[in-house]
Amino acid sequence: MSRRRRWSVGDAMGVVIIVAALVWAFAPGVGWDLLGLRSRLGWPPQRSGEALSSLPDGEAARQLRALTVRDHDVESETPDYDRGEFGQRWADTDHNGCDTRNDILARDLARPTFKDGTRGCVVLSGTLAEPYTGKTIEFRRGEKTSSLVQIDHVVALADAWRSGAWQWEAGRRQEFANDPDNLLAVDGDANEDKSASAADRWLPPNAAFRCDYVKRQISVKSRYGLSVTRSEQDAMAQQLSICPG
Repeated sequence: MSRRRRWSVGDAMGVVIIVAALVWAFAPGVGWDLLGLRSRLGWPPQRSGEALSSLPDGEAARQLRALTVRDHDVESETPDYDRGEFGQRWADTDHNGCDTRNDILARDLARPTFKDGTRGCVVLSGTLAEPYTGKTIEFRRGEKTSSLVQIDHVVALADAWRSGAWQWEAGRRQEFANDPDNLLAVDGDANEDKSASAADRWLPPNAAFRCDYVKRQISVKSRYGLSVTRSEQDAMAQQLSICPG
């Protein structure tokens, strides 16, 4: 009859070392966190600026570090937001004969069809690979269907206003409101859920698109010289920390 082998002190020490190595490699807030669980779970919470300081160098990280961080005193002095300050809704700022909403629909929809006699300007239908939810939406122009696909300002106009746009001239605000780099055709409900939220208050439900979303927000804010709050900067940095590459 064989005897069950007794554990030695060396065996116990080996197990302890293996467990400690696994904890160091994967446990959030302890070591390397190779699975990115800290960012995914939001636990344990990071100190302000911690995620930003640990980001590897890259264009989005450099742009984020360079953004001005505003304090609450500045926000309290900002005039109230008014959509009218950003000019005509969906103006033809690129002078191609089409308004901006239809320009973005034509860009973002697959197989778009156009109303006869509009010189390819009025989009009637198309298929949207919707980025915020990950769904596929069949767009049909109509009184009850057009609003199912909306054009979102990735950096919301109200967010841009409190981030510095209130100091701009009217022409620059209208340019910003119609900038294709800051516009996406998206699910109407998701757009309304986002409202004017910054990245610390809202990210797309489709986690696979969050990196692109945050990178685009950072790029737009960088190009227009817009500011962020400390909480917004932290949220952007935490998202970048789990982005591939």
